Amino acid sequence: MPPLTCSGLTTCSIAAVIVQMVGVSLFMLGFFPVKPTLSGVSGPESFRPPDHEVYNLTTPLPPPTHLKSLYQELSEIPPSFDRLILMVIDGLPAEFVLGKDGQPPSKALTDAMPYTQSLLKNGMAIGYHAKAAPPTVTMPRLKAMVSGAIGGFLDVAFNFNTQALLDDNLLGQFFSIGWKMVMLGDETWLKLFPGLFTRHDGVSSFYVKDTVQVDQNVSRHLGYELNRDDWDLLILHYLGLDHVGHIGGRNSVLMTPKLMEMDEVVKMIHLNTIVPQDDIKRQTLLVVVSDHGMTDNGNHGGSSYEETDSLVLFIGPTKYASDYASATHNTAYQVDIAPTLALLFGVPIPKNNVGVLIAGIFTSLTDDQQLRALELNSWQLLRLLEAQLPGLSCRSFNSDGFSDDQGLGISKCSGSMDEMFCCLYRNAKLLHSSWKLKTVSSSPVAAYHDFLKAASEWLSHRATDKPVNLLAYGVAAMILSCVILFTLIFCLCKEVDLREKQLFSDKNRTQGWHLHETFTLGVTLFLVISMGSSSMVEEEQYIWHFMTSTLYLLLFRNIIQSFPAGTLQSSVSAIKGQNKKCYFQMCSLFMLLVSGRILRGWHQGGVNWTNLPDISKWLEQAGSDYIKLIHLGAGLLLISLSLFGISLLKSKRNFILVVQLAFSIPGLLVLQHIMKYQDSTSTASSYGATLLAQTIYVILGIMTTGTVIASPWFMPVWISETCSSCNFYFSTSVSIDGQNKSLLIGLRDSVYLIGWAYLYFWCLLQMLLQQPINSMPILLLLMQILASMLYSSNGRTHKQWVEVAAIYYLGMAGHFSLGNSNTLATIDVAGAYIGLSSHSTLLSGILMFIITYASPMLALLSMVMYISLKDPSYFVIPQNADYGYLLKMMIGCPCLVPLCLNSVLLTAYTVVLLLMRNHLFVWSVFSPKYLYVCATTVCVYVGVFVVAVTGFYTCLVFAMRRKRQDPFSNEMGKSLIGE
Repeated sequence: MPPLTCSGLTTCSIAAVIVQMVGVSLFMLGFFPVKPTLSGVSGPESFRPPDHEVYNLTTPLPPPTHLKSLYQELSEIPPSFDRLILMVIDGLPAEFVLGKDGQPPSKALTDAMPYTQSLLKNGMAIGYHAKAAPPTVTMPRLKAMVSGAIGGFLDVAFNFNTQALLDDNLLGQFFSIGWKMVMLGDETWLKLFPGLFTRHDGVSSFYVKDTVQVDQNVSRHLGYELNRDDWDLLILHYLGLDHVGHIGGRNSVLMTPKLMEMDEVVKMIHLNTIVPQDDIKRQTLLVVVSDHGMTDNGNHGGSSYEETDSLVLFIGPTKYASDYASATHNTAYQVDIAPTLALLFGVPIPKNNVGVLIAGIFTSLTDDQQLRALELNSWQLLRLLEAQLPGLSCRSFNSDGFSDDQGLGISKCSGSMDEMFCCLYRNAKLLHSSWKLKTVSSSPVAAYHDFLKAASEWLSHRATDKPVNLLAYGVAAMILSCVILFTLIFCLCKEVDLREKQLFSDKNRTQGWHLHETFTLGVTLFLVISMGSSSMVEEEQYIWHFMTSTLYLLLFRNIIQSFPAGTLQSSVSAIKGQNKKCYFQMCSLFMLLVSGRILRGWHQGGVNWTNLPDISKWLEQAGSDYIKLIHLGAGLLLISLSLFGISLLKSKRNFILVVQLAFSIPGLLVLQHIMKYQDSTSTASSYGATLLAQTIYVILGIMTTGTVIASPWFMPVWISETCSSCNFYFSTSVSIDGQNKSLLIGLRDSVYLIGWAYLYFWCLLQMLLQQPINSMPILLLLMQILASMLYSSNGRTHKQWVEVAAIYYLGMAGHFSLGNSNTLATIDVAGAYIGLSSHSTLLSGILMFIITYASPMLALLSMVMYISLKDPSYFVIPQNADYGYLLKMMIGCPCLVPLCLNSVLLTAYTVVLLLMRNHLFVWSVFSPKYLYVCATTVCVYVGVFVVAVTGFYTCLVFAMRRKRQDPFSNEMGKSLIGE
């Protein structure tokens, strides 16, 4: 088989990536479809049994006033209230108001909301822990509250680009009966329901640095609206508490003042609209809800109890249960809000609702009216069940001739899903019919709840049908991509091994597989196996930390075994002799292992053990001053280390001095930003902080681009034989002619400088964007990667793919060392707005990606420097070869190995997700992990693209420069410059 050409390798690699992208797209389209919904809206037919459909859905509805009267007549339940105030406190955990596990809230939380607590204690309010379904982000949670439907998992992506809600919902039902609606707060409502609001004042929900103005924009209109009588629904959506959580977590110093502010709003509404109500004025209900909770760090998006623990609080003129202690146990589901409000206000339950009415709110109704409410809820869920289960038919049953409880024919329900639902529904209807005829004494409430609970749970967790063709084609495309990439890397490694045999006559280089090589592949195999366990997915960081440290321990063992007998006893003479490199490698690995252990203990990541102590928690307890000091120290060490690394270049000293001076400018600006603005308890960004951050972005971008473009032009093509760097670079037994040696020195110097620029500027960007507590881990990650490359640069002890894989593993382990996990809740939202004066979905999304994938991208960018430090035997150009060969040997393994490793994990986890499609945790554990796997794939694509473009551009410039100086080198450069 002839060796691959550079163009052939590039073409096949690009084709494999394209096939992989197509495969992922097909699979995601098939696996994450939007959940099927019933078209149209509920109308008068919803107040009749499913077997008595008397209304033609094509018949236009009567005018709003007549429709409202018709609904009241058909429902047989008088509306309990005339007006509704829906107050959404974004991100408020229910335990802040209701307590947890039967215990009331802490004294600090109780004192922060005294008026709300007094309403609960006096029975003027009743609260529930309303469990929200993942993903716990705003837009899908609002849709769940107003429609009673649980959307698809990918609603988490649509949260940043909200579209109008076309499904049946409460606001549409209210609008159809002529309600006037006013909205103040989160502009997500305006995007979901365009044109429905008489008046509105929307604010952006994504600019999390604003904790003050975002709520003042709501409250400034409140007094005016409460004094008006021209609205029926008033929506208030306060965002400040959620933003406080993103910035400082649950225990932020800003949390108590924000809770007090919300308590004042509740007090104002209650005293102005509910207390003065009498028979003359309209009856108003205040419902205080939260869309989701938050973790201790203030984030959300996952499925933990802290994130799904949302609040629903009903405050009205009716007195509810006065037992405050038992009220802390009240639980419901967020989707239960929609049917509850629909029945309270006399409109049809939305068509796709899967919720069950909250029975504790209907205690003021008569027994007949309460049973009617349960009946209407049962009819609505039965219609939805019949749409989801085409074979279901529960409409006919016999309800005559029963005189007591024993003769009803109530049966124990079992069998298939269809039979069980029909049985539960039949039991409820039989009891209800007999109760109406006074032939039984037992209430059918329990039977109705059995049916409603079973139907609601099945509809909520029902897995959507997966289009088999899309899934099969997607998996097949990913497998094909893996095969192509592995074939390429196999051919390239085989060519490298053959080249080494031709160049070296080293008999000590043993053939076959070594333990560390087997273990390197075993890491990927073990990860693939572990993906089938939800617990291992949640705690993946333990696998990466263990595997990475074990791999480098094996390499450390190899170094010790490489010492000849007796050298350890005569260390001084050995250091001066031929084993100097071995000791240097030992020091590099020792530093790498120590820093890795520190990183392992910096964050107690994952899901189940986040409460355990770690270094970051200790520092946070010590105070922000210590964190700021560490932040400044890490920044100074980063600048010093980078300037020292650049100073190692021996050629073009004046140019290097200019580069060092230029590199120090953004470093000093980042230090200034840290000293003046960056604080773990900071609030909204000031104009000065935003301007300085934007200046840093511009300077980093210009200098990175400038270094990449200028470096190949300024580094010399011809270098004298007396250059001191020659011995440093080419201390090898390989015979290299003078021209090639001179060329390679200039080329390697250029790549080395560009590599340092990538690492330095990327770390500076992370020092600016990451949480201050992560500044030291960023520095330790850089030191780990440098130590690994220094270890690899001293001799040909390992195969190149092993070295590249080891650096890639470091990047993945570092991903979890920065506090990331496989839940959406650990994404740092607050940092994505540093330098932004307003919300921008594109810019904040890019910054969020940069923060989340800081470590994997750092490892990929380090491949540029790795190219310049590896053994020069890979760069030796055979006779009659061109620059394409040189380019292939430079970037072949650094690009193909990350692509291969990521392809294996991507394909394997795709298969795992397909096998787990009916698993209990498919949406809470496996699906979020798959989003991370896809995002990691994008990170690998970007990193590999940067490495490949950098190598190509550098070689192209040197080919052009050498051609100008040496016309006989035309054959060498023709493959890159097109001649």
